[in-house]
Amino acid sequence: MGLTIDKILVIMVIAMFVLGPDKLPMYAKKLGEFVRNIKHMADGAKDRLRDEMGPEFDEVDWKQLDPRQYDPRRIIRDALVEDEREARAAARKERVAEAAKARQERLGPAVPGELNFDEEAT
Repeated sequence: MGLTIDKILVIMVIAMFVLGPDKLPMYAKKLGEFVRNIKHMADGAKDRLRDEMGPEFDEVDWKQLDPRQYDPRRIIRDALVEDEREARAAARKERVAEAAKARQERLGPAVPGELNFDEEAT
């Protein structure tokens, strides 16, 4: 979906026909100046942000904050999987607690110095 050489050439040919050969250099110069100004503004904003954040600026993973990486479907899927994972963990804890309670009921109260064991298991 990016801008390839073929697409740039097609745009240049169309621009040549629309603008004409006498105006094309002037508009190309203006486009170059516009791109340089935008780059200069972006660099200035980056420098200002670096000055305001201090050493923490270099520690930030900027690729992680790129909004293009966020897919709403993936975010929803991850949230649903996380909820399901938490539900399974809660159910597992509940089963473990029930098993411990059932074992305690089978063995009876623990007496200090005496070993408790399950007579059915031996």
